[in-house]
Amino acid sequence: MNLDKIFDSSARLKILGIESSCDETGAAVYHVARGLLSNELYSQVDLHAWHGGVIPELASRLHMEKIGIIVQKALDAAQVTLDEIDVIAVTSKPGLPGALMIGVSYAKGLAFAKNKKLIGINHLEGHVFSACIENVVPFPFICLTVSGGHTSMYLVENFGQYTLIGHTIDDAAGEAFDKIAKMMNLPYPGGPVIEKLAEQVEFKDFFQYTRGSMQNNNFSFSGLKTSILYDLVKRDAYDLQAKKFLKDDDLYFKQQVASSLLVCMGDIFEKKLAQVIKQYPDIKAISFVGGVACNKYLRRTLQAFAEKRRIQLFYPSGKLCTDNAGMIAFVGAYKALQNQFDDLDLPIF
Repeated sequence: MNLDKIFDSSARLKILGIESSCDETGAAVYHVARGLLSNELYSQVDLHAWHGGVIPELASRLHMEKIGIIVQKALDAAQVTLDEIDVIAVTSKPGLPGALMIGVSYAKGLAFAKNKKLIGINHLEGHVFSACIENVVPFPFICLTVSGGHTSMYLVENFGQYTLIGHTIDDAAGEAFDKIAKMMNLPYPGGPVIEKLAEQVEFKDFFQYTRGSMQNNNFSFSGLKTSILYDLVKRDAYDLQAKKFLKDDDLYFKQQVASSLLVCMGDIFEKKLAQVIKQYPDIKAISFVGGVACNKYLRRTLQAFAEKRRIQLFYPSGKLCTDNAGMIAFVGAYKALQNQFDDLDLPIF
């Protein structure tokens, strides 16, 4: 997307984006006139998989080790030097404190040493507008943000103008995938494995797990997780006392659980979106963003949902769904065009 047309600006700003909120070390360069020039990432997922989840201290240490390398890779891929960068945008909230501190401290050092302007970016705002990098998404739209750490809905009225209208009150959807996968001795992260298993049985709803309350726009996946746990116990598939899955050699059973879980998750998203559309009848589109937006089944489900209502559905490409610096640089670009800069005492949250 061409931000200089949106803001009718003659500026040709180049933004260096830095992301380190959790276990991904990212750097990207966004040019206001030319778009995203680079988007480099070092993923720690294989290292954390051995532990079954993200270890904060390990994540911080790896950010320290890789951040300088990734920033230079982003500059090289964009064919620009640090001297040619106008603004440095960095994720400053929310996230793991130690991980955020590495990225913010590194960005501050660059900004001070090279006399560059600095902008702190809300990681969730990056996700909210990530679909806008490659698509012209009409305003107002509803953004469904789904990841391992967050599940939220926003009413988005313009760049930088968005309102939280629903959120998870306990587990995030991606977190539920991971925890349920762990119950069944499946590898981390759970989402891709669950989708692959469900695909083998054509995404059928075998066990009809609870969809939870539909009384408001908020989500709750803790109940779904507990429902599945007790269902596994009832079906003699899980020993609560030993905390052990008992049907490790029954592939078909795992496929049934995975398929039922994924269909249930799709139904929950559809029903919540249907409620929101009634509340905000003027919306022109839906965006589906965050790491879970890589899930092809959920994309197809929401695509069919949107088409029935003659509403457009947008989602980012894979590299822009997961945590990345491209979305941070993009948000930094429109904030820079509106002179929304921060001082070197930028805090983390």
